[in-house]
Amino acid sequence: MFLSVFDVFKIGIGPSSSHTMGPMSAANRFLDLILSSDWPRPAGAQVATIRMSLHGSLAYTGVGHGSDRAVVLGLMGERPDSVDPDRMDAIIGEVERTGRITPPGHPGYAFQPKTDLIFDKKNPLPGHANGMTFSAYDRDDRLLLKRIYYSVGGGFVVTDTELEQMRASKARAGDKKVPFPFASAKQMLEMAGRSGMTIAQMKRANEEATMSRMELDSGLDRIWGAMKSCIDRGLKNEGIMPGGLKVRRRARSIHDKLQEEWRSNKANPLLANDWLSVYAMAVNEENAAGGRVVTSPTNGAAGVVPATIRYYLHFHEDADQDGIRDYLLTAAAVGGIIKHNASISGAEVGCQGEVGSASAMAAAGLAAVMGGTPEQVENAAEIALEHHLGMTCDPIAGLVQVPCIERNALGAVKAVTAASLALKGDGVHFVPLDACIETMRQTGVDMNEKYKETSTGGLAVNVVEC
Repeated sequence: MFLSVFDVFKIGIGPSSSHTMGPMSAANRFLDLILSSDWPRPAGAQVATIRMSLHGSLAYTGVGHGSDRAVVLGLMGERPDSVDPDRMDAIIGEVERTGRITPPGHPGYAFQPKTDLIFDKKNPLPGHANGMTFSAYDRDDRLLLKRIYYSVGGGFVVTDTELEQMRASKARAGDKKVPFPFASAKQMLEMAGRSGMTIAQMKRANEEATMSRMELDSGLDRIWGAMKSCIDRGLKNEGIMPGGLKVRRRARSIHDKLQEEWRSNKANPLLANDWLSVYAMAVNEENAAGGRVVTSPTNGAAGVVPATIRYYLHFHEDADQDGIRDYLLTAAAVGGIIKHNASISGAEVGCQGEVGSASAMAAAGLAAVMGGTPEQVENAAEIALEHHLGMTCDPIAGLVQVPCIERNALGAVKAVTAASLALKGDGVHFVPLDACIETMRQTGVDMNEKYKETSTGGLAVNVVEC
């Protein structure tokens, strides 16, 4: 099994990798398909109109997550990693005003967001909770092309056929030939033992089977650069976040207080936790506002990994750029195992799959750069994930704000605690990471749908919206 570090960490826009980046990428794919020869186009037929529908979790919480906006942007040819957040409102306004989408390289198509984009809460699609249907019609309103896409977490988008193929090949090794094709934590530790290499070194070897070392390091540095920029923006911005809950940004004011304490040398027994929390909250406030973030492994959990890296740089005197690269490679190795054997989608397994996975990845990365053995790294990931098991995904009003922003702060704190506990042991522990991942998968299967990113249970219904 091979999942690239650049599949785990993807640069995009908030507030949700499944609900924003996924639908935008699906729209991109449908546009590419229209221009291709991969479908039986009737002689002389020309696409005139595009319509689409959102199903399952996308239908229930799509408005709060900005799924409708993401679809419009995607149909205008904008892509998650390159769209200018400052231009998004203008692009969407143009489509609403003209009733047409005009993606580059296309003749333009009729598309009225209010009538051609449907939130279908009554008809979930069978493959996954995050389902979408795109359809293209000719001038006589005859259906020419229809495709179903699923947003399966972390910005990944697959067709219904691709999803079936993924599930059928789950037990097999990945398609790409890599020197260390571990598909489980057990295999990862066995390969580390035989090779004498760290997890980061094995992951690097796998990545360098498909790219140069310079390309890999440049990509890793770009990921951290995007994370760091997101933290910095979140620490500077203030005000009310969009969506109607009137939740105020807090990261800047907390940061100002911490800076004041730092300058005055005032004793603060909670100092490390406070810095961790403010870094994580800064990222997720940016995410909630639709800013540029990095899936880590999702947008809803995007604050945990950056917060712990910034913590590492802040408090560890030996921290450097090579350490950040090793951190990201180790975290991606753990994230890939979790995605392969369970899920990182809140709509599929609840928030244990999002913040829980992020905390496990962060704990592993931190333990690695603090000198942990592969066994201690695996132990750190297991501790962090174990103590997120059963966590539901119940965003109030479908917005990635409450409880999501603070939940990232706590996920970062748990990650550091897990790494510390693991490093104080010898790597021998009772619950293997693989068993914990399988428990998360089973718990997700048993979890009631109202607790899986539908905003129909939990805090989403027990807290009165203001």
